[in-house]
Amino acid sequence: MEKRKKVFVSGCYDLLHSGHVEFFRQAAQYGDLYVGIGSDCTILHYKNHKTVYSEQERLFMVRSIRYVKEAFINQGDGILDFLPTLDIVRPDILVVNSDGGSDAKRKVCEERGMEYVVLERVPQQGLEARSSTDLKKSPCQIPTRLDLAGTWIDQPYVSCHAPGWAITISLEPSFEIRERCGLSTSTRNHIKRIWPYQLPNMNPETLARLVFCFENNPEREDGIISGAQDAIGICVPGLCRHYYDNHFWPERIESSEDESVLRWLESHLALIPIDARPIGCSIVEGKDITRAKVQALAVAADKCWQSIMSLCLDGFAKYLQASFEAQVAMFPAMIQGTVQSHIDRWAVDPDVLAWKLSGAGAGGYLACVVNDATVFSDNHSEAIELRIRRSGM
Repeated sequence: MEKRKKVFVSGCYDLLHSGHVEFFRQAAQYGDLYVGIGSDCTILHYKNHKTVYSEQERLFMVRSIRYVKEAFINQGDGILDFLPTLDIVRPDILVVNSDGGSDAKRKVCEERGMEYVVLERVPQQGLEARSSTDLKKSPCQIPTRLDLAGTWIDQPYVSCHAPGWAITISLEPSFEIRERCGLSTSTRNHIKRIWPYQLPNMNPETLARLVFCFENNPEREDGIISGAQDAIGICVPGLCRHYYDNHFWPERIESSEDESVLRWLESHLALIPIDARPIGCSIVEGKDITRAKVQALAVAADKCWQSIMSLCLDGFAKYLQASFEAQVAMFPAMIQGTVQSHIDRWAVDPDVLAWKLSGAGAGGYLACVVNDATVFSDNHSEAIELRIRRSGM
């Protein structure tokens, strides 16, 4: 019986997709397929970015593909990082994609007596052509967050007067997320420095702690500690509330992914884009924080949560508005520039039951409680319907 030939391919396989699988299928037609995988270190130095998946996770995924007989992490570096792996496998054939070939690889084959095969990128019948480069150009899937009530309580200089809850929802990035607009883009940009395309699959609260610590490193020059509600609001899916009592990290975190609650919120919330927060403006200038004002914020947030959980639209509108008014009472600079004119316009709309500025205010978005978000968006082209992120998304 004729001995099957050994076939070798090599690549990063970081964003594993159907194009890779089809490439493996075609290469395996020449014999038993062995795969070399670029190490985390090699990709970092050769392509100047971290991997989405670790080398061990990529190794597991590639080994699990039925066309692959065995896979290895390449121990070399640069474009020919697979040379040490060739010494292990001793293949008969090196297969490359048409855009992955090179004179250097052809020369390696000549020196080692290997056949050099070039395959065109052809997708499996009925599937779209895929490439890692195209996937990296697709919109970032890192979620954002919208604060609903009680925020500012996550700063100890606020919660030291009275403890309370902050309420957030994690949002799918289904719309353009503008910078300096109160949707926690600063924290989101920090996340993208570690995980450029999507959040890792891990415990949400642990992930939020990692993000919070990464953003607020001890060497941060401005000395400002970003509130934990940003990291928690992004990382914890669904509806979430977190309880602060004179500390940067909350004492308790509670979340809900009750589908009836999330669908109800989606049907009664809409965002209105307004001018971005001016560069250099100070929100904390002129702040007036007292125990009575913080207590008003805490009470409004607690009642807002209760209204949401009981699907009470009147209560939701009333206490979201009350929470925002308590915020402005403490931080009047949340409303400056053109913000008041935008509020005046939407406050008289009969479909708007309540409103608040996103984040720290001074611009960004008006988050509006409405009777029907779909009807409201149909009647107002600038309005944005929201999609709350569920687990696994």
